[in-house]
Amino acid sequence: MVGAPNCKVAQKRKVPSAPSAIEETFALHVRADKLPAPAREYQFDPQRKWRFDFCWPEQRVAVEVEGGIHSGGRHTRGTGFEQDARKYLAATLAGWCVVRVTGKMVRDGSAIAAARELLARQG
Repeated sequence: MVGAPNCKVAQKRKVPSAPSAIEETFALHVRADKLPAPAREYQFDPQRKWRFDFCWPEQRVAVEVEGGIHSGGRHTRGTGFEQDARKYLAATLAGWCVVRVTGKMVRDGSAIAAARELLARQG
């Protein structure tokens, strides 16, 4: 027999990926708008290890930048879409206000406008 029979195969661990260009653009908009610094890749559900792209924990406001919407990315296909829906449902039931934005919404300023308004409301 080749190899060591008792060796375990290394398991993949899900680690946060590097921020996308559009996430970095949103972060620049937050700074330019002089909003409080958000937590990034914030783990809001330790049991499921779900994270928000950006959030303000004290106000319970989160922004999720959805990528790959035109290229058939994970967020728009079967299992990925289902997992995201479960994540957002759990967050809402836990009292979070979750805003899903696209790259276009980040670029045209509507994403930062929504974050600004929600933070003002949650005060």
